[in-house]
This record gives sequence, structure tokens and C-alpha cells, in this order.
Amino acid sequence: MKHRWRQGLAGVLAALLMTTSAGAVGGTIQVDGTTLSSSEAWVEGGTSYITLAAFSRLTGRTLSWDGTSAQVDGAGLDLEATPGAIYILSNGRGLYVAEGVRVVNGRAVLPLRVLSDASGSRLSWDAGSGTVSLSTQGAVPGQADYDGEEMEWLSRIISAESRGEPLLGQIAVGNVVLNRVESPQFPDTVKEVIFDQQYGFQFQPVRDGSIYQEPVQSAVLAAKISLEGAQVVGESLYFFAPAVSAGSWIAQNRPYYTAIGGHNFYL
Repeated sequence: MKHRWRQGLAGVLAALLMTTSAGAVGGTIQVDGTTLSSSEAWVEGGTSYITLAAFSRLTGRTLSWDGTSAQVDGAGLDLEATPGAIYILSNGRGLYVAEGVRVVNGRAVLPLRVLSDASGSRLSWDAGSGTVSLSTQGAVPGQADYDGEEMEWLSRIISAESRGEPLLGQIAVGNVVLNRVESPQFPDTVKEVIFDQQYGFQFQPVRDGSIYQEPVQSAVLAAKISLEGAQVVGESLYFFAPAVSAGSWIAQNRPYYTAIGGHNFYL
């Protein structure tokens, strides 16, 4: 039976948060029934944003700054957000932030859906009133619970295949491996996918032995983000680096999806 990966809240909640005018800035945001001012929370381009200062105050947590990152602590949540990063760390989890961690008027800002996921809170959308509501009643922040074998081998293949690539590109490689696990065309586990030789070596690092090297930390982070359900290359099942491989079979037989860093991705 195929493993059912976390789908993540991003896709479902993004649909809930769409507004009639995707480019508009406005909307009403509530946290536990308290309506926030437009300087603390707003809807922009279909995404609800909130300052970490407002989120921390309204949920009884503390916010601090270490010169590089914002830290939110309390009520079972240990969160770190670095401006400009495409992820946050939350209780050992790696959560994807497609829009990036922003700074607006000197304050760190995150999409409300990301904080909903991190804090275990319920996010809802009232189309009639145009109100996005976050409810923390009974919320329990999620904890890192990655399977050890999945983490080890996914980190290794990401590191060996995309060492030196931007984090987004490393996440993309992780996506391809997990997409193969879900596909009936490939084996059912991360390790089996990596070492699959039904049609010859599927991954060069298995052939040259670099799969056994210790993964770099960015690859470990990319593995966490991938296992949390972040999708950056859709249902892509193949990739290759044009600079080092012709990728002839893939390019001739599979639909092109996108390029990230030094890799082209195909469905």
C-alpha cells in the first residue's frame, strides 16, 4: 500500500482564503474573536497575513529577536522565522512558506495558514462577511514525527543529487522521490525508490556511491519540508541536470514541467 504523505494545509487553506480580487489588499482577520487592525493583519493577493507580534500577543506567547530571526515561544510552540527564508522551523518541523518570511513596516509577517499549521489552530473563511478567522481553542502545536528511515534516505538523495542547489531546488528533488513513492509505476518506500534498478540505476548517486555520504544540513531541512507536504514541482516524476546530462529519454518521452536551479523537471 502506498504511503499517504501529509498533504499539508497549504493547498486546502489557500482555496479557503481566495478573495474575489486576487490583487486586492484588505479583508478582515480575527484571532479568537478579536478583529485585528489592517496594520496587523490583512488579505493580499488571496493570502491572509499577520504580524508575529499580533499573533504572539493574542495567543499568549512571547516574541523575541536574536538579530537574525524572530522567535515565538510559549503554549507548546517553539517557532523560528528568518526574514527572506522560504521556510520556518516549528517544534523541529520544517514548514514551507511559498511567499517567504516577510518584513512589513519593521515587523515580521507570515501567512496565517502557516501559523495555523504550526500552532495546530483552526482556520476558517466566512465568504459572506469576508472574514478569515483563526481559532486556537484546544489547539495543540504539531511536533516533528518524521520516520527515521524516510528522513535518512530522503536527506541523502537530496544532498547527493542537489548539493549546491538553492533550497527550493532541493525541495523539488525531494518532491520527485516522494511522488515516485506515491506512483504505482515505482516502489512503495523512499529507500526502495532510490535503489530501484528495474530499468537500470535510477539515480547517479547510487551508481557512484555518493548516496552514502552524510547529507548537508540544507538537504535535511529540504527533506523535512518535503515530508510535510510542500509541493514545488507538481506531480513531477523525473529530473536531470542539462549541464551534466543530455537526459534524452526523459526529454523525449515525458512532459516538461519547470526548471529550478540546475535541474529540469518532467511529469
